[in-house]
Amino acid sequence: MKKLDDREIVPGVLAYVDGELAAWCSIAPRDDYQALERSRVYARIDDKPVWSVVCFYAARPFRGQGLLSRVLRAACDYARDNGARVVEGYPVDPSKKMAPVDVYMGTADAFRSAGFREVGRTKNGKPVMRRTLRAKRAA
Repeated sequence: MKKLDDREIVPGVLAYVDGELAAWCSIAPRDDYQALERSRVYARIDDKPVWSVVCFYAARPFRGQGLLSRVLRAACDYARDNGARVVEGYPVDPSKKMAPVDVYMGTADAFRSAGFREVGRTKNGKPVMRRTLRAKRAA
């Protein structure tokens, strides 16, 4: 996470807790993620231009505290500020306790808590969740 924090190119959004880097969320226009665009499993569900959330990370001391939904809301704000109108994610919908590595694309609960709703399923059964963003209000 420190390496990401030191880069000049922003890979998404970072979350700090009491000045300590706690989590990050990778978000960008879907077109920027070529592997996602080529994926048969994560094929587009329609032709709407979307920004995609493809990866989360929360440092161990901050897990289990609702941080993912908060960083996801911040990622949506970042996307909206950069012209996005729809944000999409492909979380797991765990039915049992999972290892942290299994939830790197987030959980459906975190997405729901951040205002997303399910709009479809991937070929491997993961929910496709979207949030439509309101235009930023003029100052």
